[in-house]
Amino acid sequence: VQLKESGGGSVQNGGSLRLSCAGSGNTASNKCLAWFRQAPGKEREEIALLYARDGTTSYAESVKARFTISQDNGESTFDLQMNSLTPDDTATYYCAAGRAPGPNECYNLVFRHYGMDYWGEGTLVTVSS
Repeated sequence: VQLKESGGGSVQNGGSLRLSCAGSGNTASNKCLAWFRQAPGKEREEIALLYARDGTTSYAESVKARFTISQDNGESTFDLQMNSLTPDDTATYYCAAGRAPGPNECYNLVFRHYGMDYWGEGTLVTVSS
């Protein structure tokens, strides 16, 4: 499985961006989908997950109500819509995928750091004030 992010770039404070993660290979069995980010000098932060079997989503408090994770109908791509961006959102954003039998296990993989199986290389988002 290979994952590749796109859609990063520069935006002003209050703006929006949409990131996409394109998967190739045997993506059908990896139903735990997530976005992470890492700002310069900071640890990687998990920000959103989507359990594709039932549509369960979960978000970090720092992005809740501003970011939305979704998957396209073809299931080969999943997105992160980011609204009301602030300079604190500046980071390299990574998509990831993993195998989980249910939404609780997916939550553990993402927010309890049990580990994702596949990662993209990252896309940079810069928000200027």
